[in-house]
Amino acid sequence: MRKFAILAVTALTLTSGAQSAFAGDAAAEAEAEAEATYQDIQKTYGFVPGYAKSYPKHAISGAWQMSKALEMGAENKLNSKTKALINLAVAAQIPCRYCVWIETEVAKKSGATQDEIAEAVAQAAYVRHWSTVLNGMQVDFDEFKKEFGGQ
Repeated sequence: MRKFAILAVTALTLTSGAQSAFAGDAAAEAEAEAEATYQDIQKTYGFVPGYAKSYPKHAISGAWQMSKALEMGAENKLNSKTKALINLAVAAQIPCRYCVWIETEVAKKSGATQDEIAEAVAQAAYVRHWSTVLNGMQVDFDEFKKEFGGQ
């Protein structure tokens, strides 16, 4: 057992040395990729939001790619108003005041009326209400599905 521990420590020490040699390159790559991402965000929004700057540099590119594809991708099937209303409904349930505010603004700018905004939030509350009842009362799922025509 002791030999194994000595081998493990030796391997860890050697690996750490190799990792630190590559860490400098990886950090420089992450920095360059983050800067390119900030430039794309700037080009898209006209500014780089503070939350993007506070995100880990090694992960901002992936987070931005996901956000941009979901919000602005040419392949998207949902229009911006529908997305904003869905996002608002989810944000109201989380709850996230940042998300509620921005998604309300996006919904309005995308043509949503105050009645549509209110209905989206009420719809979220409706689902949350019955979810609470169904889960809290531990309603039998198979029976529930049968009652509504499922198998």
